[in-house]
Amino acid sequence: LTCGYLAWGSRRGGAGEAPGNLLGEEPAAGAPRSQPHIIFILADDQGFRDVGYHGSEIRTPTLDKLAAEGVKLENYYVQPMCTPSRSQLITGKYQIHTGLQHSIIRPTQPNCLPLDNVTLPQKLKEVGYSTHMVGKWHLGFYRRECMPTQRGFDSFFGSLLGSGDYYTHFKCDSPGICGYDLYENDNAAWDHDNGIYSTQMYTQKVQQILASHNPRKPIFLYIAYQAVHSPLQAPGRYFEHYRSINNINRRRYAAMLACLDEAINNVTLALRKYGYYENSIIIYSSDNGGQPMAGGSNWPLRGSKGTYWEGGIRAVGFVHSPLLKNKGSVCKELVHITDWFPTLITLAEGQIDEDIQLDGYDVWETISEGRRSPRVDILHNIDPIYTKAKNGSWAAGYGIWNTAIQSAIRVNHWKLLTGNPGYSDWVPPQAFSNAGPNRWHNERVSWSAGKTVWLFNITADPYERVDLSARHPEVVKQLLRRLSQFNKTAVPVRYPPKDPRSNPKLNGGVWGPWFKEDEKKKKSDKSKGANKQKKSKNKKKAN
Repeated sequence: LTCGYLAWGSRRGGAGEAPGNLLGEEPAAGAPRSQPHIIFILADDQGFRDVGYHGSEIRTPTLDKLAAEGVKLENYYVQPMCTPSRSQLITGKYQIHTGLQHSIIRPTQPNCLPLDNVTLPQKLKEVGYSTHMVGKWHLGFYRRECMPTQRGFDSFFGSLLGSGDYYTHFKCDSPGICGYDLYENDNAAWDHDNGIYSTQMYTQKVQQILASHNPRKPIFLYIAYQAVHSPLQAPGRYFEHYRSINNINRRRYAAMLACLDEAINNVTLALRKYGYYENSIIIYSSDNGGQPMAGGSNWPLRGSKGTYWEGGIRAVGFVHSPLLKNKGSVCKELVHITDWFPTLITLAEGQIDEDIQLDGYDVWETISEGRRSPRVDILHNIDPIYTKAKNGSWAAGYGIWNTAIQSAIRVNHWKLLTGNPGYSDWVPPQAFSNAGPNRWHNERVSWSAGKTVWLFNITADPYERVDLSARHPEVVKQLLRRLSQFNKTAVPVRYPPKDPRSNPKLNGGVWGPWFKEDEKKKKSDKSKGANKQKKSKNKKKAN
């Protein structure tokens, strides 16, 4: 590592680096600026183990250095999938309070983050921030009002869907339902269809934004990289150090992560070059756990992306900033992705309206000064329409909760899961030693028939190996009551069926807004007119 990366400022070229010297000294800052620049970097599907400082064989020198000089978040939670984590980041609310508690927003669904939710960029704009988003949106786009530029961002460059080709930016949702998915603000970015790998392209866009903005004015940059989500694609030169990995998915994944690490280095160098760094807060987070079938590793945690085991929801995360008081420390206090909303608004000297019922907490003093977290619990989720556990019942939930329903909650040291919690294997590094994922190496547990409740002391048993539900029924009841209380505040699930009008063939070959408000009005006007005609005919008949 020392030979490959001699010094923080000595790396040149690579993922998204613009021409010219990025090693210049930071310009004089002038008058003190109280509002910090906020740079939020969200990786996609990065596994808990897939960072150098968690023992990975994949080299991540940039992430390791930023985390070592900042504060590592080692009790940090997100949601198990893309849309849920992004919605909670941008609203500060649990899924049960936005209606997005089931699965993700599909490309063909007439659905998006509900428009009555105030977003983080909207609140930052109120106090003078320029707000820019680069990367993956995945919060719905069926109406123009759902687009990032209508939800608080001054500019948007990236994709609307959950995944797509890294070079062509093309996505098929199903056979025959295919389209282009790269946008600049509200229009398809055909001019950028140059076959550039998305990690590098997004980094170049970030550099352009930083170069053109005045560093004396606060900026919020939300960089939501597509990497390391499938499809597993990376430029050839990043495979150089990983030829020895036999598992092709793991090898491709490693190359993608190496490219991402280099890209983040180039973002950091740009922050220094253009005068932002000394007054900046860089937050790094994965959106959910890794997917072993797609090369990701969550070892030694249990489970994977899409599950409520720790491997699906416990994430890589850290904060790097010259403004931190306790640099070079580890935060083991409870932090959740909803906490960034109030934390960042408070740092930006903004106001949180009293009528906004937030689920997040301001955790800046917890991170910066090492104080206790104000958070004592996390509702991981309640999904009332997920496949019900066959043997779940109210009786199994002591008459307090129907254990057929998929749910998970953390209160202090305790974590409770009910229903069908999903893929539950531990996948050790040896599982990636062969050409394909090898379940022979996985540790599997055959639960007794009818089991729909699990209880773990996560502080003592972070790998979820010892189920304590039979030993501590009173704790189970206590957490079931807490689940029931949360459920009383839930809004109805928003998960509409596919809309055939979403087909990109009907929209110039592009994924984009298809729901026209005018059409709806015309239809309603026609129906009103038809009803009037019917009424007049009925009156004539009566007369």
